[in-house]
Amino acid sequence: MKAGIHPDYHPVVFEDANTGKKFLTRSTATSDRTVEWEDGNTYPLLTVDVTSDSHPFWTGTARNLDTQGRVEKFERRYGKRSRPGKEG
Repeated sequence: MKAGIHPDYHPVVFEDANTGKKFLTRSTATSDRTVEWEDGNTYPLLTVDVTSDSHPFWTGTARNLDTQGRVEKFERRYGKRSRPGKEG
């Protein structure tokens, strides 16, 4: 790697704003807020809106949207539009 062009990675605690779960990882992000971690050390604390602890995909609460028939529903409502060079 080229020296001097990469950001400084350091330990940071991320907190999920929805669930309150915290996890320690490395990041280039910084914060003025700090938290004492389980190991007794103090780390910068970053609060984020969504993590794998609250995201619907990872929690199993994701909804499946009905995408089948959307074009047909549109055509029924607004009529089928013909494109130049195509019949229909």
